[in-house]
Amino acid sequence: MLSYFTMNNLMHVVDIAIIWFLLYKIIQFVEGTRALQILFGVGAVILVKVVSWYLGLTTLSWVMDQLITWAPIALVVIFQQEIRRGLESLGRRLIVRRTRIDNAAEHQLIKSLDSSLQYMSKRRIGALITIQRDTNLDEYIKTGIKLDAYITGQLLINTFIPNTPLHDGAVIIRKDRIAVAAAYLPLSESTRIPKELGTRHRAAVGISESSDAITVVVSEETGEISITQSGDLLRQMDQESYLNFFERQFLPDKAETPKNRWWQRRRVEK
Repeated sequence: MLSYFTMNNLMHVVDIAIIWFLLYKIIQFVEGTRALQILFGVGAVILVKVVSWYLGLTTLSWVMDQLITWAPIALVVIFQQEIRRGLESLGRRLIVRRTRIDNAAEHQLIKSLDSSLQYMSKRRIGALITIQRDTNLDEYIKTGIKLDAYITGQLLINTFIPNTPLHDGAVIIRKDRIAVAAAYLPLSESTRIPKELGTRHRAAVGISESSDAITVVVSEETGEISITQSGDLLRQMDQESYLNFFERQFLPDKAETPKNRWWQRRRVEK
């Protein structure tokens, strides 16, 4: 019985567990996107190859071999957006975010978002506001009209007033400035987005799939406020829920502020 519990067998178990975990993460990552259907297609090709080899169907087996040989190149082209999103997500997790001591700009951002969202939601003024974080959004900023303006609720409201030159498209906020208005964002192809939602919501999910940006959407039809992050769509956000969300995202955790760090408390006590 003890012969089964060898280091070699243990490493085989760990190896299999890692592979299953990676497969689970890949399926979870592509769920609801066109990538999932393509992965099923790749699986079908491999299954046909195995069956044709087993039955001795030489020609069919040769065709499957050619497909499998060139498949990696085709998959890189087809999945370029998903691969980029995955690598960026991995890179973001490896970056240690710096602790910000002066968060006056973050408080101003939250205050401006709150006042503008309340105004536009009540009047059903459609809006799309993207806030850049670690991932650079220059390729999308280039598509917009440059503002480089100080963030205020009044400016955000005026930007999205219907039938004005800047209302169509997204506002992109970078650092403590409104970088551009009327910018174009990538549209998500996720099948998880409800059918009743329009282009604004698909653009909001799209930019969250390709970056770590946070995007706020105000529905023109219902006035509903939604937030997207990391491919997730948070709907029906009331004032309390979105303020709590913003504070968690933009303000440093109290546990990380200098006065609360344990080694500094010990120094004070001594």
